[in-house]
Amino acid sequence: MENGTKQIWGFRGNEELKIASEITVRGFLNLLMFHVNKDDDRPTVPLGHGDPSAFPSFRTTGIAEDAIVDALRTANYNCYAPTVGVLPARRSIADYLSRDLPYKLSPDDVYLTIGCTQAIEVILTVLARPGANILLPRPGFSYYEARAACSRLEVRHFDLLPEKGWEVNLEAVEALADQNTVAMVIINPGNPCGNVYSHQHLEKIAETARKLGILVIADEVYNHLTFGSNPFVPMGTFGSIAPVITLGSISKRWIVPGWRCGWLVTNDPNGILRKTGIVDSIKGCLDVSSDPATFIQGAIPQILENTKEDFFSKIIYIIREAANLCYERIKEIPCITCPYKPEGSMFTMVKLNLCLLEDIGDDMEFCLKLAKEESVIVLPDAS
Repeated sequence: MENGTKQIWGFRGNEELKIASEITVRGFLNLLMFHVNKDDDRPTVPLGHGDPSAFPSFRTTGIAEDAIVDALRTANYNCYAPTVGVLPARRSIADYLSRDLPYKLSPDDVYLTIGCTQAIEVILTVLARPGANILLPRPGFSYYEARAACSRLEVRHFDLLPEKGWEVNLEAVEALADQNTVAMVIINPGNPCGNVYSHQHLEKIAETARKLGILVIADEVYNHLTFGSNPFVPMGTFGSIAPVITLGSISKRWIVPGWRCGWLVTNDPNGILRKTGIVDSIKGCLDVSSDPATFIQGAIPQILENTKEDFFSKIIYIIREAANLCYERIKEIPCITCPYKPEGSMFTMVKLNLCLLEDIGDDMEFCLKLAKEESVIVLPDAS
């Protein structure tokens, strides 16, 4: 610059986004992978994410692959999709989810999203207003905290009870809520706890939400991936008690997370979400965001309607065997305990006994040292 004057620029990065990204699964994985010893010849053991698609035993069904090819070759899905998603896909998702519900969903209840993560982004954006707060489970999926921070939505945590199968502490929920509480989130089957809620417990959650005047956001991305005593029961079953927003995708059950096709569904027989403007806000949010690839949407009906049950049975068998092996091996490690045997999803939550570990102050430090010394990647509890 002339005369040695320092140039002053009028822009700078958003520090809040950097902070939010650090508490996501991707943020933790990037940090842990950075600490892996590059001189260690052993292969890295990736136990820190719910994406088994890289492993040969977890390949999606040929029916799903053929559906993508067929959709492409029709040339009917090379255009932009409607904001809410193409109608045949929305209709097939409504029919698919209605199989487990006491009422029938309409295609108008279904909104297609870029995976379940965009569905989270949409509903938290819709609910955010000055002073609002949302109740999130602890332990939970850290993407909710990150997105809430981006939307300036206050987070309040309620504990899950390991001695009761990671059930929601409903007394804590009632104590946390106030007139500015908009919703509570449940993840069922559980991430990261591997739990599956009973019909009775889900009904109590709905009754609590009704009492507090809030809606329930039901993250069911692992729907039907269960292998314990409790069958999967969708939270939408209780939509007549309190309105439910169901989030899901084809990512986990069909082992195709990279296809990025999910949904946000309103389970609301009483029309409360429409009366309060939530439905219009969902559409408005989707109007200013991106859509899942149209040819993926075009493949959805064939994927949902034609996949054989034996494909699902095989996946669940593999996950069950892995969960049982993990649970038994954990018993052999003195400093780690698993408070509840996993019954669903792809995760288990363990507890560290720090008294038995040298020079480790918390779970994050444990994960970093495990990555550096053993090339094993596990995630800390970020909630």
